[in-house]
Amino acid sequence: MVAFALNSVFARLALLDGAIDEASYTSVRIIAGAVALALLIIVSRKQTLRTVIKGGNWISAAALFAYAVTLSFAYVGVETGLGALILFACVQATMIGWALYKGDRPIAPEWFGLIVAFGAFAWLVSPGLEAPDPFSAFLMGLSGVAWGIYSLRGRSTSDPLLATAGNFVLAVPMSLAVSLLFFSQINMTAFGLALAVASGALTSGLGYALWYRVLPQIGATQGAIVQLTVPVIAGFGGLLFAAEPFTARFIIASILILGGVGIAIIAKTKRI
Repeated sequence: MVAFALNSVFARLALLDGAIDEASYTSVRIIAGAVALALLIIVSRKQTLRTVIKGGNWISAAALFAYAVTLSFAYVGVETGLGALILFACVQATMIGWALYKGDRPIAPEWFGLIVAFGAFAWLVSPGLEAPDPFSAFLMGLSGVAWGIYSLRGRSTSDPLLATAGNFVLAVPMSLAVSLLFFSQINMTAFGLALAVASGALTSGLGYALWYRVLPQIGATQGAIVQLTVPVIAGFGGLLFAAEPFTARFIIASILILGGVGIAIIAKTKRI
């Protein structure tokens, strides 16, 4: 969870003061993740790059790319913890919405938790003195939806690590296309480049690999509950490294959103 939260911290630090442009950050992050995961597969399993590529899926790679590029452009105008909270809420909304579409019928405590969570989310992004930039919040919401889609598609894979490596590799040309589109705005410092590489290779690539290794041992429900800590950790990271204060709006919304989702997850566990 620290690795996931650091993705938000690294992006905010790199983009806040213009250490790197949004398109370059996306491309470097995806390329670094692709290299790290591909090497992990090739070295540990004695596989070829062709095997890694075949392990990916173009639709999943597109969802991964959409998550990464919208997150990069969103973090120009959204604080670290707030961005992670919007991202997390939209990931959960996407996955819960899909479950409802597939026929899942929540019981009263689940509905209560969901109503509290998404009511608080609506209040969080509504216009006001402490509200985030609307367009940046919208982009972060799209990023959460894309990651939710990617997560849903990843549930059916028999080899999550290989699939993740393949998807990162397939997402490389998509990210390079965006960099080409914004070629005139390329700006890259050593600090920004280092943060992008660290986010891609360590907190994204290896972080996802570690998560997929741990998740089967703790179960999906416990995994979902543990993820509730990510926005809080990211918020503290923003406080420590970017001097971003915890506003009353963020604190109250965090308690309501994370608490509501937690209630829904626990209630569903008891129902099942």
